[in-house]
Amino acid sequence: MLYFLQQVLNGLHSGALYALLAFGYALTNGILHRTNLAYGGIFAFSGQTLILVAVYGWQVLWLTLPATIALGVLAAFIYAVLLGRLLAAGVFAPLATRSPNAIAAATLGVLIVLQELSRIAADTHDYWLPPMLAYPVVLAAGPNFHATLTVIQLMNCGLAIAVLLVAGLLLARTSFGRNWRAVCDDPQAAALCGIDPGLIFTRAILAGGLFAALAGIMAALYYGNIGFGAGLTYGLKVLFVTAVGGYLSPAYAALGAAAFGMAESLWAGYFPIEWRDAWMLGLLALLLVLIGSNRDAKTI
Repeated sequence: MLYFLQQVLNGLHSGALYALLAFGYALTNGILHRTNLAYGGIFAFSGQTLILVAVYGWQVLWLTLPATIALGVLAAFIYAVLLGRLLAAGVFAPLATRSPNAIAAATLGVLIVLQELSRIAADTHDYWLPPMLAYPVVLAAGPNFHATLTVIQLMNCGLAIAVLLVAGLLLARTSFGRNWRAVCDDPQAAALCGIDPGLIFTRAILAGGLFAALAGIMAALYYGNIGFGAGLTYGLKVLFVTAVGGYLSPAYAALGAAAFGMAESLWAGYFPIEWRDAWMLGLLALLLVLIGSNRDAKTI
């Protein structure tokens, strides 16, 4: 029983990262209505930026560990904002009215560029952060087994929950949230009501990028490293999870992503981990087929 509890606790942390990514992706996709393959790239690029800047601050600037981590976090958020503005103005706005495949192809190119920039900046080396707040906190104990979470896991979960709750309230009760829903439903009608769709579009892209950056920073601090190909893997998972949860409800998308993270952890605890991604993506694809068939049946 304690082993099962340990897998559930591990799933809480994975689910928190996925929930942040799904909330931000739903913000972007709800207004864009196009597949954004660059979103996972922002996640991985932000985490890698944190690691590379932290290594530079430690080895070249001789900063203390807290100072170099803070510098890396600041750089990651700055790059996320710059990427968000570049994507909004240079990719999404010109292609928003074109074929859906145009944005999918363009964002795939952006993802590849971000991966290559990270690889070149790191000189194809993997840099690792030292263990951060990896002290175990015992949450349940038995004769031969303790169910624990580390301090960094607890902090990441608490921060993710707080950010998602605040973001959900802001989206539900502020003028930006109302305007975002209006533009998602019909941008032309929203414009006739005095809403600036372009401004809402840009703000939604920037907000989505900040959510991806926060998840990337949390992942980098916990794992110590993010691989160059992590952007594509996480991007595909979040794409499928958000499609199941619904693009027009960031809160539902976050809940679905948290459940997915929990399922991933349980799989890793009881089944061969090398088959985890294949089976989980297959399950998501099956859910999409079932949901699509159900919607078609209701339409008929």
